[in-house]
Amino acid sequence: MANATQNNIEKKRQSLKRRRRRKFFRAIFACVLTALIGTAILFIGINVYNGVGHIYNEFSEMYAGYNERRAARIGEIDPKFEGYTNILILGIDDGYEGGPEADTILVLSFSHDTGKSRLISIPRDTWVSADSSAGRIGTLYSWGGASLIVRHVSALLGIAIHQYVVIDMTTFADLIDVFGGIDIYVEEDMNYEDPESGLEIHLGQGYQHLDGNDAQKYLRFRSEKLGDVGRVQRQQKFFKAFYTKVLQLDTIPKLPAIADIFRNRMETSAEIFDSAHLANIVRQMSSDPPSTVMLPGSENEHGMWIPDLQGIDARIKELFPVQDIAEEPVIEEESVIEEEE
Repeated sequence: MANATQNNIEKKRQSLKRRRRRKFFRAIFACVLTALIGTAILFIGINVYNGVGHIYNEFSEMYAGYNERRAARIGEIDPKFEGYTNILILGIDDGYEGGPEADTILVLSFSHDTGKSRLISIPRDTWVSADSSAGRIGTLYSWGGASLIVRHVSALLGIAIHQYVVIDMTTFADLIDVFGGIDIYVEEDMNYEDPESGLEIHLGQGYQHLDGNDAQKYLRFRSEKLGDVGRVQRQQKFFKAFYTKVLQLDTIPKLPAIADIFRNRMETSAEIFDSAHLANIVRQMSSDPPSTVMLPGSENEHGMWIPDLQGIDARIKELFPVQDIAEEPVIEEESVIEEEE
């Protein structure tokens, strides 16, 4: 009996030892596992931190570079134009001997408050002083690209140019074809041939459905009657029709093809940082076609368009009215006393 009791006590002792050993090993395993997990979390955290820091540094550098390019493009920001987005549109013709020139020069301006737009047309033969020389504004593209024209258009009009878009004739024709062409009234029979450049224009007077190829011919035609003035008038009329076409519902299925042309075949100053702003402008666009203005001036005996600087200043003030912030009137004590009396 005593031996049985002693054996039971010994078994209990052995069982307790085993339990203690298991608890001990479990504790050690838990510590090791915690250490491993902690090390992994720390490693991942360090890499994430370094990665986020690297991305942040790259983003900061990109944004700083964007601000520098934007400042170089539009110069010092004028508070008068904070409520507008002004886009310079250049239609490029590479058929000139001296290099590609800007055949179409338009400034499209959107009001942020109303969504309404206005279109300022600048004849390609507008005479400007370019650095140390002078010449037609259309030729500036072959001298210094879009950025040079941006600077001179901004100085000529006295406004900020926020973005620019450059499109050549072939890309323009393809873009019009994507939209399905344009219906427009052709004012007169248009017949012109230039074998050297391979340009042939034959459009009859009357209502026409113009595909991309005919549309660019319609815009390039220069009649003997009105010269560049007639070209500008046709550009304005065509742009109004195109604006209306863009806002139609059947444009939505064509957006991928349109986006592909804008992304891969057109030169623009717009960057990723401008996308949200430009998208917001598109959402707020008024359904009313843009009001159109031709650069005030007159044609001289050499066919050059000489700007009327006073006329330009007056029209710009009409297009971009300055809303002065009224200050609270200062009332002198004497006037208050007189009123009380």
